[in-house]
Amino acid sequence: MTNQRTLRPTETLQLETGLSLIPRIKLLLTIYRADKSVSPIDEWKFKRSLIDYIKSSFSITVLEEDLQIRKFKDLNKRKRDEPVAKGRVFVHDLGFMEKVIGENKEEEEKFVEWKRGFVEKLDGIELNLEGVKFKLKVDVPKSDDFEGMNKEWEENIAFGARGYQRSERMQPDTIILKGMPSRWFAETRVSSKPSMLVTHTILSALGKIRNLHVAEDNDIGDNANEEDIVSGLHCKIVVRFENHKDFYDALKVLCGRSLQKQGSRLRADYDVTWDKDGFFRDARHQIEERKRIPARRVEERDEGHRQHSRVSQFSSEEGRRKRFK
Repeated sequence: MTNQRTLRPTETLQLETGLSLIPRIKLLLTIYRADKSVSPIDEWKFKRSLIDYIKSSFSITVLEEDLQIRKFKDLNKRKRDEPVAKGRVFVHDLGFMEKVIGENKEEEEKFVEWKRGFVEKLDGIELNLEGVKFKLKVDVPKSDDFEGMNKEWEENIAFGARGYQRSERMQPDTIILKGMPSRWFAETRVSSKPSMLVTHTILSALGKIRNLHVAEDNDIGDNANEEDIVSGLHCKIVVRFENHKDFYDALKVLCGRSLQKQGSRLRADYDVTWDKDGFFRDARHQIEERKRIPARRVEERDEGHRQHSRVSQFSSEEGRRKRFK
């Protein structure tokens, strides 16, 4: 298995249970009218025009299924300066990047620099669809912007964000994954719901895990299309690593990759971010509070009975010791 700390930006990381993290470039698209025409956008023509433009301008091949365009339903109610459609484009074949980044220590910097230039050149272009012009706005998803997240947590630590103390030692250690297929993290032939054991086995390839939380997820952020969401198909995973180094390496690998199932072309385009609110700290606090409060009530109610009072007092003190441990 490849060590994620030496993983190249164009390299795949093999996981357990036939899963792998495959590299790709993902961009979010917003489409505006670029002339005074009120003609509706033809999604198929726009896709063909954009694919041809990327091919001729950058020598990059984008498959039709890797470009998704959806026009807004209320186009007749929208103002002229409002977008008419949104979409996403994926570049999965990154073989051409081998020539761009080479094989030296600065390959990652070269990849980031090339990607930034690609986005800048694509952003703002106008496409002419048989006399009707449309302008394209291009953005990198927040979950693919590792440098942006790194800067964000450094600023949060500097200003004492919620859940973290003002200390360089208090670095983030928890990652949140949304939009993961529940079945891929379930026990085969047992259940379709995600299993803690299977999830732990899969994600352990990214680093040593301290805490893990898995739950159903019906809101998948940038990937959400209301008509496509079916309850129970996706899960949300919160994973806390043993240290900041494992967290840092894991987040770096998860950014700019999709999860793929062996033997199929199915890919999971998840959202990934770092935990800003101290998920496990808050959860532990709430659990211990629930333990402590009932114990106090029992102690007060049975204050006249010494034996029962001792038991209650022991429970209360035990709860406090856990609370502040």
